[in-house]
Amino acid sequence: MEVQDQESVGRWDRLGSRDPSSRADAIENICQEVMRKVETIGPIPPVAPLSLASGSPPGNDLNDILAHVLMLSRRCPFEDVRERCSQLLRNIQDLGIRIPRPLGNGPSRFIPEKEILQISKVDSRTQSIFEDAFAALGRLDNISLVMGFHPQYLESFLRTQHYLLQMDGPLPLHYRHYIGIMAAARHQCSYLVNLHVNDFLQVGGDPKWLNGLFEAPQKLQQLGELNKILAHRPWLLTKEHIEGLLKAEEHSWSLAELIHAVVLLTHYHSLASFTFGCGITPEIHCDGGHTFRPPSLSQYCVCDIANGNGHANHHDDLLGNQDMCGEVEVLMERMKQLQECRDDEEASQEEMATRFEREKTESMLVVTSEDEESAPPRDISRHFEDPSYGYKDFSRRGEQVPTFRAQDYSWEDHGFSLVNRLYPDVGQMLDEKFHMVYNLTYNTMATHKDVDTSMLRRAIWNYIHCMFGIRYDDYDYGEINQLLDRSFKIYIKTIVCSPEKTTKRMYESFWRQFQHSEKVHVNLLLMEARMQAELLYALRAITRYMT
Repeated sequence: MEVQDQESVGRWDRLGSRDPSSRADAIENICQEVMRKVETIGPIPPVAPLSLASGSPPGNDLNDILAHVLMLSRRCPFEDVRERCSQLLRNIQDLGIRIPRPLGNGPSRFIPEKEILQISKVDSRTQSIFEDAFAALGRLDNISLVMGFHPQYLESFLRTQHYLLQMDGPLPLHYRHYIGIMAAARHQCSYLVNLHVNDFLQVGGDPKWLNGLFEAPQKLQQLGELNKILAHRPWLLTKEHIEGLLKAEEHSWSLAELIHAVVLLTHYHSLASFTFGCGITPEIHCDGGHTFRPPSLSQYCVCDIANGNGHANHHDDLLGNQDMCGEVEVLMERMKQLQECRDDEEASQEEMATRFEREKTESMLVVTSEDEESAPPRDISRHFEDPSYGYKDFSRRGEQVPTFRAQDYSWEDHGFSLVNRLYPDVGQMLDEKFHMVYNLTYNTMATHKDVDTSMLRRAIWNYIHCMFGIRYDDYDYGEINQLLDRSFKIYIKTIVCSPEKTTKRMYESFWRQFQHSEKVHVNLLLMEARMQAELLYALRAITRYMT
């Protein structure tokens, strides 16, 4: 890299400094540099080329730089940087040069922007986490902003993700980002694919690999089958699949590398679920996040209106209020009755097993979407093979998901120690993250306070594991039908099994009286329960291979 480029990179990096004077110097230098470039180039064409998706400093193209400045004016956690970047864009516009504007309304298509951006203003802990994330990555991405409703969890999530992607580990850095691309592509999650394409290039990855999986090394190509099965039907994973990867002669994986790869695959499959489940939008400085075209007369871009962002939020929907009244109270009453039944009588083991089988069979009949199959876009599908392979096929063919008994192989007793042995510290981090989300509560339900929600959280977690064929002997699966209504089950199954089919209507149709922060909490539960289910099947297969 030339000295000049290194200086430029340094300036952008210093915007994450905790020292206000250091940030002020950096932004002053950037403003001067940008204005010099503007004066040299003069007015630029209206349509921007593909922009950088990562938080890394923009290239030399003025459109790229302006998109990056726009992102900072809206997303930098430091107010001084936001204000200075906004002023810079106004100054450039005054010179007759077209500046970018954001597309869409904030980090989520489902949640009003003002509600998300309010979080860090009222919570100093969240603000501090946002500042740390920005300093580390040069960006504060939309996923983190939405997770900011739950700062305790966000801290654990970012620490784990940072360790998996950037700290010492069995796999080289570019392999890690490429595996992230492969995993996110299985669910057509262009948001995560774009993010990691740029991170992959940033750490020196070979651009040729991005032409398609066939251009990547044989060793990574061999992960294709594992990626496919884990994403859609993890119960089909066998020790033979593991053996094929560990004994592939010159392209073979070591056990430690394989554990790292498995954790990354499951992390990004489940993160794709969260991305779609919360309606995460493209980053402002990415392709699809901004435009250089002037606003239309109505001030809404077509995509906003299509996504319903031009209308009042669903919580203000007066027509729906009659239906919604009492939804929370009914749920609380059911929880109370179930607790009383638990205290009075306990079902027999046979009855518990029958209820599990009934719930598992019913979960297969919950249809995720009426839509016709749509082929994934070419830029996504090239990163994986066999695009027609999905979760739903088995129920159509009447295949039975074999029951996986948690007491025979559980995370606590088996999976945790295997991960920790082969990839030190990661088992501990995952364990903390699982426990964090499972036990996370503010003892509230909508406007009600001092509510014990543990029964509801357990029903959601166990329903997801039930869809994957995992059974807990000590749980009465009859509770699931009492606590989770049909619209909620459809939402859960879609997010966990076919997240790319999620719609805003699905998000709005469940728990209509609840806060957005509570719906984000649901998505965190779905993401972590899904990740643990996939991990259990993969780790059990590895254990069987080893014994």
